[in-house]
Amino acid sequence: MSLTETSTLASQTPLTEIDPADSGHSAKSTVSVIVHRPRRLRRTETLRRMVRENILRVEDLIYPLFVMEGEGHREEVPSMPGCYRYTLDLLLDEVKQADKLGIGAIALFPLIPYEQKDNAGTESYNPDGLIPRAVRAIKQAVPDVLLITDVALDPYSSEGHDGIVQDGKILNDETVAVLVKQALVQAEAGADFVAPSDMMDGRVGAIRKALDEEGWINVGILAYSAKYASAYYGPFRDALDSAPKFGDKKTYQMDAANAREAIKEVDLDIAEGADIVMVKPALAYLDIICQIKQHTNLPVAAYNVSGEYAMIKAAAEQGWIDEKKVVLETLTSMKRAGADLILTYFARDVALILQKGE
Repeated sequence: MSLTETSTLASQTPLTEIDPADSGHSAKSTVSVIVHRPRRLRRTETLRRMVRENILRVEDLIYPLFVMEGEGHREEVPSMPGCYRYTLDLLLDEVKQADKLGIGAIALFPLIPYEQKDNAGTESYNPDGLIPRAVRAIKQAVPDVLLITDVALDPYSSEGHDGIVQDGKILNDETVAVLVKQALVQAEAGADFVAPSDMMDGRVGAIRKALDEEGWINVGILAYSAKYASAYYGPFRDALDSAPKFGDKKTYQMDAANAREAIKEVDLDIAEGADIVMVKPALAYLDIICQIKQHTNLPVAAYNVSGEYAMIKAAAEQGWIDEKKVVLETLTSMKRAGADLILTYFARDVALILQKGE
């Protein structure tokens, strides 16, 4: 018998037989001593805080922001209440406010005018394009903020896909060549991390090689390593007007039913030079976050995506849930699963909550 089995039996062994004459009982009964009482450590808020295993911090948060052309204007995304597309001048104000709240990292996503879109995503590597201008302006206004730029063609594609389309198919290697150009332009503008979200094969290695050859050895790669073909992306595509014009993205994004494949994708990205690996979406893929965290020593990021955001907002607006409590519980679940970093549209709200010590 093992020590564990012996200990378990001992804790359950009756220690006292009660005489009915003494106890008033009509028959003999036994009393077991409860050795382990987990509730002892839940007794007060101070105790609960002291033994808490995972604590959500503002340093864990990355704030995704949408930028658009124009001046002095912001537009609320209809399917994402409280989330806005900003012209560059107002984007700077939002970044400054985030910085004051302790949010140290911003992820940028562009709303590109349709007339600038084409099948080859040419605008994606325009050095005077929207994202390079935004990066330069933010770095001048808030030098210490860490900027993460999206590397993918869908915001720039007339077809709404992450790659070049030919005869209804997404071309892999030709797309990677464009992604490399895009990443180099972003690095030149001052991006701290480029974040390939396209799911083309080999893109991390190609981008790392090009960055190093051009002298951008300190520009990191946050790889969307396990990005699933998910139904949770709808509001994001509304925000950027980037929904596919035909078909879906299942030939390059991962099958939602697969877990082992995520490990393979992570291993490939690490071998190709990724500095951080990410799972997207997060909430329906906590098991994937956990498996990847146990598999690698690299930082693991999770994307609390637009659909997850929209569901919480919609339920809160109906009064069905307590928004603040649900948001904190949701993000804590991602950290508990193993996420070191969390991209979330709730970043500013959570930073305010944490600042108040709630």
